[in-house]
Amino acid sequence: MKTIAMIPARLGSKRVPKKNLRLINGRPLISYAIESAVKSDIFDEVYLNSESELFSKIADEYGALFYKRPEKFSTDLSNNDDFVTDFMKNVDGDILIQILPTSPLLSTEEIQDFVREMVNRNLDTQISTVAHKIASIYKDQPVNFKIIEPHISSQNMIPVETYATVLMGWKYKNFLKNIEELGLAYHGGNGKIGYHQIKGLSTIDIDNEEDFRMAEVAMKMQTFSEFSEPEYYKPKNDRIEVGVEDILERDGVLKSNYCEENLPLGNLSEIIERNDPNYSWCHRLVNTENNSATLVAQIPGEGNRLHYHPDWNEWWYIVQGQWKWNVEGEEFIVQKGDFVFIKKGLKHKILAIGDEIAMRLAVSRADVEHVYPYEDS
Repeated sequence: MKTIAMIPARLGSKRVPKKNLRLINGRPLISYAIESAVKSDIFDEVYLNSESELFSKIADEYGALFYKRPEKFSTDLSNNDDFVTDFMKNVDGDILIQILPTSPLLSTEEIQDFVREMVNRNLDTQISTVAHKIASIYKDQPVNFKIIEPHISSQNMIPVETYATVLMGWKYKNFLKNIEELGLAYHGGNGKIGYHQIKGLSTIDIDNEEDFRMAEVAMKMQTFSEFSEPEYYKPKNDRIEVGVEDILERDGVLKSNYCEENLPLGNLSEIIERNDPNYSWCHRLVNTENNSATLVAQIPGEGNRLHYHPDWNEWWYIVQGQWKWNVEGEEFIVQKGDFVFIKKGLKHKILAIGDEIAMRLAVSRADVEHVYPYEDS
């Protein structure tokens, strides 16, 4: 089947004069839709459809064909059905995908997904939508909730979908049949209709001056090659420690061996045998850019201080003895053979208990932040 992309643009615009020709980030607004359509490599032909010859040069510059529509289909009295019908009657094809130029951040991936879904589901009409997971009202009546019901958090609500309109798809045959029989076809008329959700920056639609400014800011942000990793608020009174050596020393581990790490072969039994069971000690086995593994031994009554790791999941393997493990106020007893996983952000501490020295293999990374809450320090 022959799939055609058609980008409609008229010279006149009431809210933002000549908006399709207006420069955004140094290029005419309409050029972004053409570029995305061409780069998607999913269309047999890409057309810019306008009554003004001014657009023909832009079409040629960015790799599209130009279709000049009659003036009568570019007035305030004409509608989408009018110029689409005219286009279909003059440009041969089987599926028409209309791409509005007012969404300059529409990605090639969104276009590809939209077209493939329409073809795979054998739809006569497909409409792009935006999902809103929020309580919605129509004519003073609730749409996706009931007035007499407990509050439902937004993430659990049934989403309401609104037209995005940036992408519309019609099969020629069904569209023209609806025009002939119903006098309309935009919403699908008689035929198999599907809805395709688009997300993120692709949903930005320029209708007014404020939209232009928002789109330009978003576009400039996209030029950054790197974005910072997520960061979260930490109370100023909380203390942050990073160095493993200093942290273990503050936890009472005064005898430490960091000189035999990253050996191709090691033996835990031999390491344990050569250390005094009456004193706390540690032996780091692995220390690389990916992770670290430290065997930590502490006598009953010793352990670590309450802390959490904001950006790192940690795990331990209990090698010997018993530990009382406290996570967010809940206490557990772990012993030889147990495996302990601590999810990032959870406050935790351990305490060696029982009658013998307790040992754990702590797997983390040497540069992980340990945050000690002020009120618990």
